[in-house]
Amino acid sequence: MIADFPNLFTISGPGAPSDLANMVPHIEQHVKWITKCLECLRTHDINIIEPSLEAENTWFNHVNDVVENTLFRTSKSIYNGANISGKPRAFKPYVEGFDIDMEK
Repeated sequence: MIADFPNLFTISGPGAPSDLANMVPHIEQHVKWITKCLECLRTHDINIIEPSLEAENTWFNHVNDVVENTLFRTSKSIYNGANISGKPRAFKPYVEGFDIDMEK
């Protein structure tokens, strides 16, 4: 989910381990989470869900912190934006793995 975009769910978006995990179970896990979330919203008669900018920043800071201990941060690749001249580099796939992502 993205701040300022209420009710927008992203599957395999930035901060997900999608590029580093088997895509099929990863997508299944995201769809199951979204389904449970929508069921919870309906049960509690809530029409809008949106992460705060603080929550979004906390997650992306965590994603950036865990990549610091890898070689991904120093690579020159499409994964971190090195393919676009002048673009700030950031490695956005989640590197702690699919199992850890499911716990978060």
